Amino acid sequence: MIKKVLLHLKVDERTEISVLFTDDKFIRTLNNKYRGINKPTDVLSFSLQEGAVKSPEIESDKPLGDIIISAETAQRQADTLNHGIEKELTVLLIHGLLHLIGYDHEEDKDYKIMREKESEILKIFAL
Repeated sequence: MIKKVLLHLKVDERTEISVLFTDDKFIRTLNNKYRGINKPTDVLSFSLQEGAVKSPEIESDKPLGDIIISAETAQRQADTLNHGIEKELTVLLIHGLLHLIGYDHEEDKDYKIMREKESEILKIFAL
């Protein structure tokens, strides 16, 4: 799945990405340390190629970054949205990948762009 998303985003499939599934306690610690928000979140991304924003500038011979997902939060969100954990994890992985390549949602215009890109990718998987 990640390979297919990377190809769609025109990122070399040889690009290294680490994915860690963890619990709310650990992701809360990271969220507080790096974002100053002392509560758990669903997904955090740490890009190792800052500046490679949404473009083919991403170097395939270097690691792209890390995606950290709280399995506990993902399960709660799946239950709330009445869909399976696999779908929720797919959504979170896509969200994390977009952050790694430079998409963000801090401002309204960026939020809209990122959501449109997420929707475009989710259609590939018929989700």
